[in-house]
Parts: sequence; C-alpha cells; structure tokens
Amino acid sequence: MLGSWRSSGSRQGAADLAAAIELQVLDGQLAVGTRLPAERQLAEELGTSRTLIGAAWDRLRESGMVESRRGAGSWVAARRTGGLEPSLPEGVDAIDFTRASPSAASGIIPALDIARVALADHLGEHGYSDRGLFVLRDRIARRYTERGLPTTPDQVMITNGAHHGFVLALRMLAGPGDRVLVENPSYPNALEAIRAAHAIPVPVALDAAGDQGWDITGIEAAVRQSSPRLAYLVVDFHNPTGLRLGTEGRERLGSVLSRARTPFVVDETLVELDLGDDQAPPPLAAYAPEFAITIGSSSKSHWGGLRIGWLRASDDIITRLASARFMIDLGSPVFEQLVLAELLADPGSMLRGRREEFTANRDALVGALRWYCPEWSFRVPGGGLSLWCRLPEPMSTRLAVAAGTHGVQLVPAARFGAYGGLERWVRLPYGLPPERLHEGVRRLSTAVRSIRAGAAGGVDLPVT
Repeated sequence: MLGSWRSSGSRQGAADLAAAIELQVLDGQLAVGTRLPAERQLAEELGTSRTLIGAAWDRLRESGMVESRRGAGSWVAARRTGGLEPSLPEGVDAIDFTRASPSAASGIIPALDIARVALADHLGEHGYSDRGLFVLRDRIARRYTERGLPTTPDQVMITNGAHHGFVLALRMLAGPGDRVLVENPSYPNALEAIRAAHAIPVPVALDAAGDQGWDITGIEAAVRQSSPRLAYLVVDFHNPTGLRLGTEGRERLGSVLSRARTPFVVDETLVELDLGDDQAPPPLAAYAPEFAITIGSSSKSHWGGLRIGWLRASDDIITRLASARFMIDLGSPVFEQLVLAELLADPGSMLRGRREEFTANRDALVGALRWYCPEWSFRVPGGGLSLWCRLPEPMSTRLAVAAGTHGVQLVPAARFGAYGGLERWVRLPYGLPPERLHEGVRRLSTAVRSIRAGAAGGVDLPVT
C-alpha cells in the first residue's frame, strides 16, 4: 500500500513515511481502528531502522492520526472533521452538486390523473396499511422475479423511501454499541442513521480505481473479527463510486454473509439506472435470501417527490418489520402509492427515456471534466447518477469551501467516509442538464486555481 513512500533524495525519512501513511488514511484505504504493524516488523519489511519508524509514529501521534497504548500497539484513530461549510455569494445562480437527485421523469402527470380516478375506490376505507397497497407490491414483486429473485407480494413492504426502509431494518436488527459493516466510502445518510442509532460503523475500503472494487476477503475478515449485527451494502452503481459488483463477486459475498449468518441490507436505489448494454447480474439477495433485506425507491428512476420506496425480504422478516414499523409511522400515503403503481404498470418506455437522458448527462460531465480538469481521474460508470473523481492532491474539503465562492455547492468527500478522510476524492452527480454540468465544472476549475493561488475566497483554508 505504501509503494514508493520515500521521496527521491529526501533525508526526511520519518516525515515521508508519516505522510505516506496519512495519505492512505485520508484516502479511506486504512480505516479507523486498523492496527498498525509493530515497529520491528515494519522496519524489517521496509528495510529501514526502528528509529525512523518510531519517529514517524511520533509524528502521526502528534497529529492525532494514530493512537498507541503500551502493550496494545498502535492503531489509526478517528479525527474530528472540521466545521468548514461552503457558503455561496449573494445573487449567484448556484449550481447544486450536492444531490444526486434528478427532476421528475416525463409521464408523472398522466400517472397522477389516472391515480386520481383510482383513488375513489379507496376513499371508503380507513387509508392505513402497514405493508402497502397490494397492486403496488405485486408489480414490485414481479420486477424482482424478472431480475432473478423470485418474489411474492407478501415479501414486499411499501415504505416512505429507501432510507426509511433502511432505518426500519436498522432499528429492528441493531442497537446501541452494535457493529454495522459498511463500505468505505458509503452513502452519508446511511452512516448518519447508524450513528443516530448509537451503533458503530465498521468500514471496509472499496478500491474505486481497481478492477474489482469490493474486497471480499477484507469483508470476510471484518465479519469474522467484528461480528457485525448488520451489514449495509450498495452493489449496483454504488453511491458514490458508481461501481457494480459482478455475478462472481455476488456469489462470494452472499456466501460470506450466509456462512456468518449476518443479516444485510442491500440498497438498490440506483439499480434501474443501468446505462450500459451488459447483462445485469441477479440481485445480491438471490445468493443469501434468508439473510437479505433489499431496499428500493422511486426517487432516482421516477421522482424523489413521490417519497415511496419498498423493502423486499423473507416472509418472516417482513412480518417482524411490519410489527416494528408502528414505532415510527403508520403506513405510506395511498395516493402516491397509486401513482407509482401506474408508473410501474408498463415501465419500459419511461425507463428507456430516463436512461437516455442520464447517458447524455454523464457523457457531458465526462467531456467537461476532461476539458477543464484534465488532472482529475475517474472511471466512467455503467450506471447510477455520479462520478467519483480522484483529485491530483488532497483538497476535497478546501475545494468544497472554495467552490461556494464560485457559485457551486459541493459535498466534501469526508462526508462519504465512515470516519472522514477521502481528501483526494470528490463526487459529482450528473442529474443536471448538460449545460449546467458544463458550467459547474468550469466554475470548479476556477475554484481549483484559486486554491493553488492560496486565495480560496480570499482566505487560505486548511484541509480538515
């Protein structure tokens, strides 16, 4: 992992080694809690002195990056992220790169009109349903079956969005002090929900630049060592990296979780936004159905304003979730369910149009980055709604702050880390029209130049 950690001709070996380790932490490759090698062992591996290793460890301890205790060794420590928030100048037409959420798909209005008529059949009822309308659950179940996961309507529960579904599962399966395995980076709102439940995220690094992405061996080790009560995974156009786990990887991952009897939530919010021509792999739940809870949503494929999502799990888990739901809410709105049921009656043409729209947006963003920010590197994703860009230097937080002064709202990559870091990365969604994406990247390139000139909004801002 350290590679050529020593700068050519440098006599500051301890400083070079400390910087190399810090970079691995900031990039999310060394997660918080990772135990570091003993000084003697590392000195032998690197072919250097224990004195140099000790001096590097001292530097890392002084910065708060590493903690040590006699007899227990040294480990990567959590560092509090700073409170720098992007601020936009008054009167600027802001370009919002904080949300991977597009505007409504075409076809919403006709669906509303049809649902308005269908609503009349439900007005004589009480309007509460802990599992949701049968017609919607049936259409969602048929889609799972088409994708290779046989499903009945009784194995589906309607929720108020996918995030609501995750919180339901989290509260039912994990409590204060319990460990929840997550990818690193991961969806920020899921990480916040885990913290709000006073559970402990256990991150396993994703290799965003590699061919595989998921470190299945690392996940197996984390499951064995930490015995998590739950895992949260995004294997279809992962947010934020855009990676998709292949069929072989799903078989291995499902086997690991099944052998350990670890329940897991699979977030499929972006699964229908497949922009490629390759055959889609079966759902991850197909490889460990008794331990899987799959969550989905209409927010990306249709419109976030519907606020309708769903859970797919075994009959037993759905029954338990329905019973636990009453602590949080009493069901989802009938009218919005009718709207989505109509949209799912024949989803093919709408989804084709949606995919064509996002393919054009993605390609426009890729072209703008290659023109304005040629030093940035990224993998062009086969689906989803965002690019995960590697920056030429650790400056994600500074860039988010500087971007605000240039009329761009940007999320620091530290928000996607279980314990911060990831300063060499930034997520750029492509839900906006091509012309807005082009202008947003142009402004970002100006923000980068201002950072390098030491004048991010007139202030030299530290990385936090």
